[in-house]
Amino acid sequence: MLSNPKTQVDTSVEPIESMGVDVVPPIPTPEYINTLVTRAKGAASRLATLSTTVKDRALLAMAEALEEQKDALLAANELDLEAFGTAPEKKAMADRLRLTDKRIAEMAAGLREVAALPDPLGDMPKMWTRPNGMQVGRVRVPIGVIGIVYESRPNVTADSAALCLKSGNVCVLRGGSEAIHSNIAIATVLSEAAEKAGVPAGAISFVARPDRDIVPLLLKQDRYIDLIIPRGGESLMRVVTEHATIPVLRHDAGVCHIYIDADADPAMAERICFNAKVQRPSTCNAVETLLVHQSIARHWLSPFIEKLVAAKVEVRGCQKTCQLSSSAKPASDDDFGKEFLDLTVAVKVVKHLDEAMEHIATYGSRHTEAIVTSDYPKAMRFLREVDAGAVLVNASTRLNDGYQFGLGAEIGISTSRIHARGPMGLEELTCFKFVVMGSGQIRE
Repeated sequence: MLSNPKTQVDTSVEPIESMGVDVVPPIPTPEYINTLVTRAKGAASRLATLSTTVKDRALLAMAEALEEQKDALLAANELDLEAFGTAPEKKAMADRLRLTDKRIAEMAAGLREVAALPDPLGDMPKMWTRPNGMQVGRVRVPIGVIGIVYESRPNVTADSAALCLKSGNVCVLRGGSEAIHSNIAIATVLSEAAEKAGVPAGAISFVARPDRDIVPLLLKQDRYIDLIIPRGGESLMRVVTEHATIPVLRHDAGVCHIYIDADADPAMAERICFNAKVQRPSTCNAVETLLVHQSIARHWLSPFIEKLVAAKVEVRGCQKTCQLSSSAKPASDDDFGKEFLDLTVAVKVVKHLDEAMEHIATYGSRHTEAIVTSDYPKAMRFLREVDAGAVLVNASTRLNDGYQFGLGAEIGISTSRIHARGPMGLEELTCFKFVVMGSGQIRE
């Protein structure tokens, strides 16, 4: 059974009644948050200097604990799923919320993958000597305390904890209220295993209150939290933008496009586009809009739409698309630039590469964009000119992922243009400080 989350996740957290724990009177929210972030800040200096051996041992113990506590995690997740409901419009979000044996195994595998990665801390890319003889270098160090505010997907709890731990950062995790039982259960397992392995208490901190007023308050803790990483929809991003007094790295909406060029291999295009939409449509790197060159659309598009429809995908097409396929429904203006997160895709027939790139520039979210083509100059131009965290040639947008890129579990896919962009692995959770080796130099 899970240990009491009150003592394992945070000393000031009141337990969740449905987990079978006695209810205690809650302390006021400002005091609760202050206790949480003060404790987290206190763990930062100790975690920053923890040896790689201890961190890796903790990560492996955390992975093993997730697997051992699988039944308890699934039971907690079932409480969230029951409360969330089964309304059709909630289908995509419910899929993101659901834990399965496979997803728990994937979380554990992600922890082990991070443990196997090189420790980024202490890396010094170069050192140079100045005319006065002093040596100057830059060494990689932790950011400090990172607040992660996210929705739905409980695996984010494990991924974030793993990457922050290995990179020497304390994490303050605030998941969505719809996954409160799942996240408390996961955070309890992880923090307990980590502390037993030698990680300081508070290094993995979880906000166990679902209150809406928590997030705005958390976003103003600039004395204790060094960076905020939000992962969620438009409403969450609006709250973060309005309230944060802390630097923010955004994991924004995934309005992803694939452009099928005139010179695309038809079979390759079909395989890539089908995977990008159908394999797991509720993720941010699933394709939402297909842009098809008019010459290939004449013979390729209609059969492919039939394949999508057979897979229960709703196709919303432009006027030319609807002329080519009676199975496509007319698209509205709002369908282009929309993150469906479901088995729905928008399709537009375009005249050339320039029109496709103009459409992406207008409607994309700078997350993931792809081209399918056998024309090398066009592929290179697409890579050079399209603005996104990841740009792919002849590959599914679903591959824009920290694990797929060899970074281990990711803490998010940054759509920001400062510090980190694309999948955020260990190196993206560090910064540099200058170090100087002198022999008595002074400034003249």
